[in-house]
Amino acid sequence: MTGTGTFIRMFLRRDRWMMFWWIAGGTLLYFSQAPSVDATYTNQAEFDRAAASMEQNVAFIAMTGPARALNTVGGQVAWQAMAFGAIVAGLMSMFIIGRHTRAEEESGRDELVRAAAVGRHAPIVAAFVTAAVANVVMGVLITISLLAYGLDAAGCIALGVALVLTGLTFTGVALVAAQLTDSTRAMYGITGAVIAVAYALRAVGDVAENGLSWLSPIGWGQAMHPFSGERWWPVVLPVVATVALVGAAFSLFARRDVGSGLWPARPGPARAGAGLLGTLGLAWRLQRGSIIGWTLGILLLGISYGSIGNDVQDLMGSSDFSNSVLGKGSDITESFYAFAILMIALIAAGFTISSALRPLGEEDAGRVETLLATALPRRTWLLGHVAMTVLGSAIVLMAGGFGLGIGFAMVTGDGSAVGRYFAAMLPYLAPVLMLGAIARLLHGVVPRLAFLAWVGLAFCVVVMFFGELLRFPDAVLDVSPFSHLAFTPAEDVRWLPVVAVGLVALVLSTAGQVAFRRRDALSN
Repeated sequence: MTGTGTFIRMFLRRDRWMMFWWIAGGTLLYFSQAPSVDATYTNQAEFDRAAASMEQNVAFIAMTGPARALNTVGGQVAWQAMAFGAIVAGLMSMFIIGRHTRAEEESGRDELVRAAAVGRHAPIVAAFVTAAVANVVMGVLITISLLAYGLDAAGCIALGVALVLTGLTFTGVALVAAQLTDSTRAMYGITGAVIAVAYALRAVGDVAENGLSWLSPIGWGQAMHPFSGERWWPVVLPVVATVALVGAAFSLFARRDVGSGLWPARPGPARAGAGLLGTLGLAWRLQRGSIIGWTLGILLLGISYGSIGNDVQDLMGSSDFSNSVLGKGSDITESFYAFAILMIALIAAGFTISSALRPLGEEDAGRVETLLATALPRRTWLLGHVAMTVLGSAIVLMAGGFGLGIGFAMVTGDGSAVGRYFAAMLPYLAPVLMLGAIARLLHGVVPRLAFLAWVGLAFCVVVMFFGELLRFPDAVLDVSPFSHLAFTPAEDVRWLPVVAVGLVALVLSTAGQVAFRRRDALSN
């Protein structure tokens, strides 16, 4: 265990900004629900009607969890945030563990460090402690923020404890995955698949009430019943699971060589398939998992929102906050779905930015230099990824519009909603691609500042959701490319702004590609 303390300090310092944003985002996810719910309903009668409607919505239960005490602010916070908060904690833990274990071994840095007087288990212990610290800090801040808002102390503590223990369970999963494979990407794939299965088991179990939720770490946290008669005995399940998983990870680590995984790497074919003979096929191979995953996720999100049907008035209430959000159209139902389409488009922009930055990841990993050492031009290589970003963004967005229409049609029987909401989603491809173009420009000009593309997305979210409520000046509102589009389908589409935003996106993307072609590898 020699050097464990040094590793912990180094990991915490190295991850301080990554952890800050994960923790800040997770805390905001929980805390923001409380004032949002308070601002939505003007009286308890409205609150009760909305709660009754939510309790009967199977899609909502599948998406968020069992409906308990939904006519209270605390109950709404727990219902709306716990499932997604568990995913945030799981992903944060996965990235921390992967960065300090498998990624270090894959890059060869771990072997250099181990040449010094370092205990064999020191790096893996330090990685676990770092992830544990991040989860504990997030749980504590969530508890404190909700207590400061005035919610019940027992419920706030239960929420924080549930998140910490769920995050630790997924930390154990990530540690085990890091021992099985010799690839960081495969390790992320295994851990992400476990998180997805846990979410699916929880969703099926909550809808069917068949006990499957008890097989999910997410379900264990929700079984503590925050703000609805807290139960503390379910904490035993994640504690036991975490101890077992961490113990298994250490046992597996002792049985493998550093730099390798217990699962042997499968040799690839002697010759590449026809699809890998061009840059477009290579880019598809690298990004297909992301495209498929985002498409399915956005499709399910659209179906969930569409399943609300015509019960919008009961859900949204008549407060000033609701009116400020839905006040851009005369039909409150269409205004709600216009708001849902905007939300789906902003979420889909996350795929666009991550896809646009994928070439930067390939550069960081050192794989691009090998390709470009052949006769492959830099421009041609990058164009393959550009095509995947554009194609993938269109597929993801259209899946959201299609899902929204399908969900609405299943509840109301209005089959025309499929085409109507699908068409309403189309104009948002332009601003989504503009955010991707900004990411590409940053990648081409200043790669070390490419993360600012995510800041741009965050800015758009704040402006579009809270800009008018907070009375931002028009000059600030107009910076967001989404602000220039019509609030479809509550308003008729205006194609001129769509074309203008699309042209700006094309110019920025082209500039980024030219800058990439002219600079040296990872020169900033």
